Amino acid sequence: MSTAPQATPTIVLVGHGMVGQHFLEALAERGLTATHRVVVLCEEPRPAYDRVQLTSYFSGRSPEDLSVTDPRFIEEHGIELRVGDPAESVDREARAVTARSGLVVGYDVLVLATGSSPFVPPVPGRDAEGCFVYRTVEDLLAIEEYAKKATTGAVVGGGLLGLEAAGALDGLGLTSHIVEFAPRLMPVQVDEGGGAALLRTIEDRGLTVHTGVGTQEIVTGADGSVTGMRLSDGSELATDLVVFSAGVRPRDQLARDCGLTVGERGGIAVDEQCRTVADPRVFAIGECALAADGRVYGLVAPGYEQAQTAAAVIAADAAEGAGGADRPAFTGADLSTKLKLLGVDVASFGDAHGTTDGCLDVVYSDSRAGLYKKLVVGGDGTLLGGILVGDAEAYGTLRAFTGSVPPVPPESLVLPAGAPAQLGPSALPDGAVVCSCHNVTKGAVRGAVAEHGCTTVPEVKKCTKAGTGCGSCVKVLDRLVTAELEASGVEVDRGLCGCFAQTRGELYEIVRALRVTSHRDLLDRHGREDARGGDGCEVCKPTVGSIIASLAPVIGASGHVLDGEQAALQDTNDHFLANLQRNGSYSVVPRVPGGEIAPEKLIVLGEIARDFGLYTKITGGQRIDMFGARVEQLPVIWARLVDAGFESGHAYGKSLRTVKSCVGRTWCRYGVQDSVRMAIDLELRYRGLRSPHKLKSAVSGCARECAEARSKDFGVIATSHGWNLYVGGNGGATPRHADLLAQDLSDAELVRLVDRFLMFYIRTADRLERTSTWLERIPGGLDHVRDVVVHDSLGICDELEAQMRAHVSHYRDEWAETLDDPEKLARFVSFVNAPDTPDPVVGFVPERDQMKPDLPLLSIGMRPAQPEEAALERNARR
Repeated sequence: MSTAPQATPTIVLVGHGMVGQHFLEALAERGLTATHRVVVLCEEPRPAYDRVQLTSYFSGRSPEDLSVTDPRFIEEHGIELRVGDPAESVDREARAVTARSGLVVGYDVLVLATGSSPFVPPVPGRDAEGCFVYRTVEDLLAIEEYAKKATTGAVVGGGLLGLEAAGALDGLGLTSHIVEFAPRLMPVQVDEGGGAALLRTIEDRGLTVHTGVGTQEIVTGADGSVTGMRLSDGSELATDLVVFSAGVRPRDQLARDCGLTVGERGGIAVDEQCRTVADPRVFAIGECALAADGRVYGLVAPGYEQAQTAAAVIAADAAEGAGGADRPAFTGADLSTKLKLLGVDVASFGDAHGTTDGCLDVVYSDSRAGLYKKLVVGGDGTLLGGILVGDAEAYGTLRAFTGSVPPVPPESLVLPAGAPAQLGPSALPDGAVVCSCHNVTKGAVRGAVAEHGCTTVPEVKKCTKAGTGCGSCVKVLDRLVTAELEASGVEVDRGLCGCFAQTRGELYEIVRALRVTSHRDLLDRHGREDARGGDGCEVCKPTVGSIIASLAPVIGASGHVLDGEQAALQDTNDHFLANLQRNGSYSVVPRVPGGEIAPEKLIVLGEIARDFGLYTKITGGQRIDMFGARVEQLPVIWARLVDAGFESGHAYGKSLRTVKSCVGRTWCRYGVQDSVRMAIDLELRYRGLRSPHKLKSAVSGCARECAEARSKDFGVIATSHGWNLYVGGNGGATPRHADLLAQDLSDAELVRLVDRFLMFYIRTADRLERTSTWLERIPGGLDHVRDVVVHDSLGICDELEAQMRAHVSHYRDEWAETLDDPEKLARFVSFVNAPDTPDPVVGFVPERDQMKPDLPLLSIGMRPAQPEEAALERNARR
């Protein structure tokens, strides 16, 4: 068979995983997608997704959330991506690939990125119903479905994926076992001491670990499904679901079939340029490739390096003709890893097992706390590698120092009271790799700031790609960017605004310590010199107003946002205790804790909406919102709502919105805790709490996560042992899944930790900083927050709890108090000089049996009507 020469040179990529997608991006960076036809044959039914974060699917992330493929990138670069259509054969003589669909694609360059496949030990019964592997999204979907009828699960393999699989089974509510043939967990990454610390922590979570034993047989019942496992020590383990996670093998069958050279233990043999040794027109990258150093790299970072190497070589070939000695080379990769497994930080870097001649170990171990830290140091003081279990906060800095002599004694780097903080960015050499995923050095980061004008971490990420992989280097990046700006003579002004040189956190401490109760007093005493005596600005006025409101019970200030000076500090929404809508009308949002509402109250809402002609909508936050009220109607509407037992839902302002919930165990057959009760308790406890940004929460009654708790600022997920608390989530424009702060908490423990977390956030966050951003910015990140609010490392938890108790005891419904105060009611008019005149701008038209704002469409090029600006102007005149 032969194919006609291609008019446009063609690159065929077989496989579309994370490494394959990275290769496509590397091609695009070098302009090859503009000069070549690029065809991708993908076996899975979906484009490339983040396999490293696969387990997060069980924490609420959808397959779409895991995607690392931007459809716009594929379209803009004209890439022909064929999902669900894998390559089935390669004809190297004709230079053509045949796909499962029958499509034949000729190639000038073929790149194999076929990845690896799970290794399933050849034990009897391994194909029984109830046996699974843990590799793809489809595997997880199958496990999730089968787990609905299972009670016990066992994972064969105690490595990285094995522990993740065990955590997933535990999260699905199964009694979980881990069977590992080696004498310890994670034998490749950690040593005996690290394995022991990891074992203790995992067993404390209720999982059972069997080390030093192998699986001899999968036992099945009469119907052919799994009923147990027979182990090599003669014991039997009762289980009705088995996950094999005993390692992976390179997928090299396609290469074998077309005569390419493969290694004795598998893997497509390539040279330092990632060309296959048997055919210079064929490349192999990622987990299917046997590198020139004789290793198959099973981590994503080396795969990315191979992808970059292959793309650079292909670009050089296209520019100069095939061959040539001055091509980039892949000569090995950093195998450092940092993971969170079953809630435990585990990291290893460099020569973690101390194989270098003459090396010495520096070890710190605290079995009670589940901590184990080991550094491997050369005879000359060079840091060669290390292992961190239970606390990996210093990982980014330690990894960057690997191969050099740190400027402080090694023992100070692992002791709890040691000096990781002393090793600032200036101590790192320019050649130190800061981001191992994309091989970005400190020098490259400095260059992004000094030469390319980057002044923020997001700008540096875009310029260098550092921090866009696993994310473990983001904290170091932040410190590097700040240090470089300061070293360049750029003054980094951390002040809140032009009126205050202090940050929001510093102003919070001033207000709290000195009991400042007014913006005017704070500005005159602590503002910038040229701002004193002024009125403040649109940044500091609402910020200080929020600080004073959040501290009101502590400092003795008025707790009502419309009292005295406080009213002048609020924006339009707080000014009228309602959200201004685009046509100048306002929303009415009563609180419905937990989404639970009695029929009588539901009838009241319907009657009010009918009587005032309001648009009604059931929201994603489990509330019924009513839109279209004129400003003078708000007190009349709220009077009826308060009489019916409703209170303000705080849809306005920066405060707690809702605590969403599923129906929990009261109704759901999968529920393990009463999520509705807990959601109501939390919402009523934190209602009205003023904070730097709005707060959202949710409570799920089981691991199926129907309330979407991990997309919230603080989310709660029920377990068979209590509650897991997640913090720092965000479902908005920049989605972020919340991180596990603590697990298996009692009701009292949960409330106590949420109290502490919220008050610590309010105390230290910047203005308009959501918990998700705050958690990534605050030095030490989640680990520091956990130390503070769980372990009370700063000794302030009693104070945080007292502040929350003060808030709870002083809470009063803002609308109920407003209705009792004629002075406050006087503001609810459209025109102060004609209080009985309705706003003529506010109009409505019917649509779908309700009303909608009447906003006329103007001709193209004309500025559309902005009635909300008219309302804002009227409010300002008041």
